[in-house]
Amino acid sequence: MATAPLSALHRKLFDETSGEKFARLKDRLLKNHGEADRAAVLSILAAYIRDGQLLHWRAFLLPDMVRLTQPGEYEDFYAWSLQQPKLAYWSVDGLLKSGGKAAYPALVALALDTGQALDVRAKAVKSLAIFSRQPFDAGRPQDPGYWKEPDLDLPALLAWQSLGYPDGAGHAEPARHRLLDAPQSPLEHALAALERKLAAQRAQEQDLAQPSNWLTIANPADLLAIDQRWTLPEHYRRFLACASPLRVQVEGDDFPEGVSLYGAHELLKAQHGYSWNPVEQAVIADWPAHYVVIADAGADPFCLDLSQADGEDAPVLHAMHGTGRWDFERYNASLVDFINELASAK
Repeated sequence: MATAPLSALHRKLFDETSGEKFARLKDRLLKNHGEADRAAVLSILAAYIRDGQLLHWRAFLLPDMVRLTQPGEYEDFYAWSLQQPKLAYWSVDGLLKSGGKAAYPALVALALDTGQALDVRAKAVKSLAIFSRQPFDAGRPQDPGYWKEPDLDLPALLAWQSLGYPDGAGHAEPARHRLLDAPQSPLEHALAALERKLAAQRAQEQDLAQPSNWLTIANPADLLAIDQRWTLPEHYRRFLACASPLRVQVEGDDFPEGVSLYGAHELLKAQHGYSWNPVEQAVIADWPAHYVVIADAGADPFCLDLSQADGEDAPVLHAMHGTGRWDFERYNASLVDFINELASAK
């Protein structure tokens, strides 16, 4: 039974007409009672989602309700909310969490229903992929809100249904080079340190359908294209070959906008807008030809200066964009120093 403070909070939630005040009341409800009075809180959330007067908050409460729901609870409620256009998106996860595999037919039907909003259909496919470990989301954006109609692999979904909804094997992790686990050289130790930082970021959030923050083995075709464009210092060439960044965004207070570190698969295209104008298909005249952009922080480039390469390494330069001209300054004496700085970023 709900405690007296919880009952009072319940009444305040239903009486409140200010969205800002409602948000604070909701946070109090979850913080003070979400664990100790979970069943009562779930009942309050479900009641508000059905009948609350702040209509936009009905949908906003669903993720909190799903988080508190345990298997077997509120299955009928989520079946109902799935039929409400403004509630359907987050109800997908609620029905899966509550009903498990019994939710599959309803969610396949939702994905196939062209009368539903595209983001809701995409959410159904994405959540089915995660729950069943099937690759329906392979290569798609992590957020189904960004999916396009062709991203819905409906034939694969129907084939899976015809087989009785078997579990899949899930997505494999990107291939890792052994040097990340047994570093020998200063470069390898720097890469191993960066990998530890990225592993901590992956532990917070990771979607192997679109893996991010990995150092992986490069595709030989990508390396060949790079070799045809530049003669790179040995350290950078080995870095790309053995620990090529895959959607790497180094985070930390030292880099408020994060640092996007380029991999072999994107290095050539990453020069667009710096040394190459892809619209006019022309070299940009004021860009030094011996500067290779290897990373950026909010479009501010970090470059290797190939003119100062000693065969093994080269200094890393940095400049601000949007100032009308490029004023490069030395950022690190070497690539190894740059990687170590990224790895130690707080």
